[in-house]
Amino acid sequence: MVTDITNGVKVSVRTSYQPRYSYPENSSYYFSYTITIENLSVYTVQLLRRHWFIYDSNSTIRQVEGEGVVGLQPILNPGDLYEYTSGCNLSTEIGKMWGTYLVQRQADGEHFLVNIPAFTLIATHRLN
Repeated sequence: MVTDITNGVKVSVRTSYQPRYSYPENSSYYFSYTITIENLSVYTVQLLRRHWFIYDSNSTIRQVEGEGVVGLQPILNPGDLYEYTSGCNLSTEIGKMWGTYLVQRQADGEHFLVNIPAFTLIATHRLN
């Protein structure tokens, strides 16, 4: 698990290779990742947008940007946790993802970016 804290918002990531949904013969490798967002600050915050960089080990970088996460824009009071699971397809057995969340502090409306730490995606058979 990798973790980063930005302005009192902690982001932790766990990954898992999904062989059942992967098709190596077609260069299609599916990974799931679970993100835990924890509000360690004294302010209520809302996650508004995400911006992902997805790197395949063949040097291809894709970007994904949009509102919220898994269709939601969660509000986190101080001490709250929000967790979601999503997935990513790669054309190689090894890759990496990282990015940012755009977050708004509810008290004054200030927007700030929260780092999503870089994490590696590795097909488990590559670890042997």
